[in-house]
Amino acid sequence: MEEFDEIVVSTFLKKQNQLFEEKVAESLEEAEAFLEDCMAVVCKNAKEVRSYFEEAGADISGMDDGELLEEAEVFALPDGRYLVVEA
Repeated sequence: MEEFDEIVVSTFLKKQNQLFEEKVAESLEEAEAFLEDCMAVVCKNAKEVRSYFEEAGADISGMDDGELLEEAEVFALPDGRYLVVEA
């Protein structure tokens, strides 16, 4: 199981409405539990995000990195990493 650091959890808590119409977490603890439950993944860079979607069987052919990183499931983290949350 992936360990989520404070940057990941707090960013998801702040930006969760990017993916969900209603809040799924009200606190850092709830956000971390949600990320664990949905098996979210932290990627170091755009290349890892692309690999994640390819391994998941998503049809991302024809999408450049910019388009891929704008997907609702992809949360840009302040330190340059990306959080991918499957809805």
